Amino acid sequence: QVRLVESGGGLVQPGGSLRLSCLASGMNFKLFPMDWYRQTPGNQRELVARMISSGTTNYADSVKGRFTISRDNVRNALFLQMSSLKPEDTAVYYCHTKYRERDFWGQGTRVTVSS
Repeated sequence: QVRLVESGGGLVQPGGSLRLSCLASGMNFKLFPMDWYRQTPGNQRELVARMISSGTTNYADSVKGRFTISRDNVRNALFLQMSSLKPEDTAVYYCHTKYRERDFWGQGTRVTVSS
């Protein structure tokens, strides 16, 4: 069974940085695209960043130039380095993958950007 476990969220001041991590198990991690999504109350989850197995990345326009997605295929880990954080980045961040036609999500990690 695929399992995704996020960590690294917290409270940070505007302009600050955080690094989120997601540890994956139960899948051949290096073969599959991995994503970071985020969700705020009353809204759908939105795609923040994606990295496919070749290393190609995609970002939401709202985070381009501020967030960087990366992965460590030896440790089965996905990362999201977030810099120049803004209050509107406040959300619960989720790690996601699609494996054998099924969607798998982590439990989420909360990021709050506030002074």
